[in-house]
Amino acid sequence: MATWRRDGRLSGPQRLCCAGLAGALSLSLTAPLELLTVLAQVGSRHCGRGLLGAGRGLCRTEGVRALWKGNLTACLRLCPYSALQLAASRRLVILFTDELGHISHWRAIIAGSLAGMVATVVTYPTDVIKTRLIVQNRLEPSYEGILHAFYKIYHQEGLLALYRGVTPAILGAVPFSVGSFFVYINLDKIWREPIVCFTPLQNFINGCVAAAVAQTLSFPFETVKRKMQAQSPCLPHCGTVDAHFTGMADCFRQTVKNRGVLGLWSGLTPSLLKIVPYFGVMFSTFEFCKRVCLYRNGYIESPLSYKLTPGVDQSLLPQELRELKRLRRENFEPRKSALEN
Repeated sequence: MATWRRDGRLSGPQRLCCAGLAGALSLSLTAPLELLTVLAQVGSRHCGRGLLGAGRGLCRTEGVRALWKGNLTACLRLCPYSALQLAASRRLVILFTDELGHISHWRAIIAGSLAGMVATVVTYPTDVIKTRLIVQNRLEPSYEGILHAFYKIYHQEGLLALYRGVTPAILGAVPFSVGSFFVYINLDKIWREPIVCFTPLQNFINGCVAAAVAQTLSFPFETVKRKMQAQSPCLPHCGTVDAHFTGMADCFRQTVKNRGVLGLWSGLTPSLLKIVPYFGVMFSTFEFCKRVCLYRNGYIESPLSYKLTPGVDQSLLPQELRELKRLRRENFEPRKSALEN
């Protein structure tokens, strides 16, 4: 069993800000690997040269900035996606929590997966735009930016084009959840100690392993999703997709026919390579931002450590602590005036 907990010393906006900054920085630093993953999934001509060859070829033809195509869209999508996922997750966790305030690991994973599905569907058009910006040639762009891409896709291909590939995106959440659940139920056997005794390093390794297993299992759905997002009669070479298809099932068939079964896992290598730096940067940035917020709220002495401020009740909420400090100041000032008189 696990207990659903969050640090009450941070306000809602502070938690969202910490998560947003951590996510944006980790996305930006791993953007080249994400771009190579998408190009390999779509079947771009650049990816026939291997990982390093694809990166060098792209830099040679479109410039170094091409490695960050679509990254701004991914960063802007992060805040609404995180807010929606957090709101949905809270409601689902409350629904799955027992009367003692505990929730089992599999229920927590199901709640997280369902919350992710909600956030994915609502913000899906931005993911389509990100893919289109990645597959286009930066020097001869079909889309001049995020808003232009949204406008052009909507007017040329219709509203449904902004949701092309949403079905495999939702279906891919099933093997993703199964993979995560399989890892987490075996953690105590792998480490040979209870989950509650895990160190931060062990939890970081656990997260990376769970992400790697889950991504590997759900990757075929991710590949089909990217191909469906990229394919468009309005783009040069139909969006550089290596197979032409009429729907999700046909996309699976054509991919296997043209590239074999392993073609469904094209781009898995850069996707796995980005896991450790992505989570490493995200966790370290989040923890630093959290310390800054705790310092500003008055719970710790310095943003460089977690040393608690003496005399401060750590169970108080931020607004309660501020109110307590205000009352102390108000009581102190009359006494000071009386002593001076």
